[in-house]
Amino acid sequence: MIGLGLLFAAMRAVGTLGPAGWRALLPLSFVLMVITPWVLLSKDGRAQIGLKAPSRPLINYGWALVLGISAATACFLLGVALFGTTADNWFASYQRAMNTTGFSLPMLHLAFTLPAALFSPIGEEIFFRGVLQRTLEMRLSERASTAWECGAFGVVHLCHHGLFWGATGLSIHMMSGAMWVGLMAATAWEFAVIRKRSGSVFPAVVAHAGFNVAMNVGVFGVLRG
Repeated sequence: MIGLGLLFAAMRAVGTLGPAGWRALLPLSFVLMVITPWVLLSKDGRAQIGLKAPSRPLINYGWALVLGISAATACFLLGVALFGTTADNWFASYQRAMNTTGFSLPMLHLAFTLPAALFSPIGEEIFFRGVLQRTLEMRLSERASTAWECGAFGVVHLCHHGLFWGATGLSIHMMSGAMWVGLMAATAWEFAVIRKRSGSVFPAVVAHAGFNVAMNVGVFGVLRG
């Protein structure tokens, strides 16, 4: 499973930082994350990683959505307060990395927000909060496993802010990149707590989707304007 995690991280790096022709590797990595438990785990194994109905679904899904949106709002406000709309703002750099010329606001959300609410939340929560968390718990304590899993989640998001590949090669935004890793690790910890308390990865998926939708509302509705 650790090897799979490294493979998915490499696919993300190439899919975000590599040539435009390799962009499909990013959504493909999410799809592979989703199918991994059905290929490698038994029915009992899938239940152990949280692929089951949550306890008190209405409460858990409701709070998960609120917490995900709140986390994205906090990240957005912190980025604007510290960096304005410069390239050091993690959400502003996300917007600049996409070719949105000629897109209306509804088209932007259809093309980018809808996939962001589906692919990465489902794939990443099943893999990070499910498969990877359970794999680490076979060797480490639950708390240490969560720390490693959330740290890995934060580091792979350097591909989205912190590392940039341009005409002059690889560049690094050291300070804002380090802050972004910390914010993503903290957000992942929130998702891990939601998964633990609900007994299921599905409320964490909802929280993650809420985060991504709120993020894109900020990116396209505020920063783009």
